[in-house]
Amino acid sequence: MRDDGLFGPESVTWRVMGEPILLIGGFRALLMQGLHPRAMRGVLQNSALMDPNEAWARFMRTTEFVRVRTYGTRAEVERAGRRVRKIHSMLTGYDPDTGETFRLDDPDALRWVHVGEVDSYLSVARRAGLRLSDSEADQFVLEWRRAAEVVGLRASDVPGSVAELRDYIEAQRPGLRFVPEAAHPLRQSLNVPLPLYLIPLKPVVPAIALLAFASLPRWARRLYGLPATPVGDLWATATLRALHTGLAPVRYAPKVLNIRHRAA
Repeated sequence: MRDDGLFGPESVTWRVMGEPILLIGGFRALLMQGLHPRAMRGVLQNSALMDPNEAWARFMRTTEFVRVRTYGTRAEVERAGRRVRKIHSMLTGYDPDTGETFRLDDPDALRWVHVGEVDSYLSVARRAGLRLSDSEADQFVLEWRRAAEVVGLRASDVPGSVAELRDYIEAQRPGLRFVPEAAHPLRQSLNVPLPLYLIPLKPVVPAIALLAFASLPRWARRLYGLPATPVGDLWATATLRALHTGLAPVRYAPKVLNIRHRAA
């Protein structure tokens, strides 16, 4: 029996996540997640994200986790999830605003990270021109409850529809901000550390970061201290659509299926 993991080829998730334009969604997700003070401080205080010598390796590990969670078999997903849950359970962070120590597997922070990811993938996909009905968009959010369980959340604790997603984000907005001790990601993108074989792509990274910022909601751009105008929204949507059209021949999910079938 074929094991298609959490989602499978008939899912909206595979249809959406197979689009290369979702690279921008991944960057946008990191930016959304970075506006939760404890989630951001947990990263700052416990990871090599800000170490120029380690940042790329950490980014690749995160990318691989997303790939496995989306397309891996059940066993692969469980192994990856168990590893992430174990790491989070052993680490803590310090909140200078309250003087409290918090765990990295704090459900509130994990929930915001999950929602930032789901909202970013869905927003970028739809703005790029991927045809998704409202019911399919709701199905995508619902399917990603399975992904929430991988990192230790309960499915019922995260949004199950687009409306619930938007309500949750709106309710969280008063507590969101960009913590002062974090380096601004747009500035970091101007000198991002890359392995030697990717140096030719270095000029492209700031453009990707700029588009990811432009795809954020206006209130989020303001929290990063950036301009937030309707013109920026229009530019982001037009650019996403142009890139999506240009990348149309490239898809990920079908390749995964073909490799698995040959292996079988």
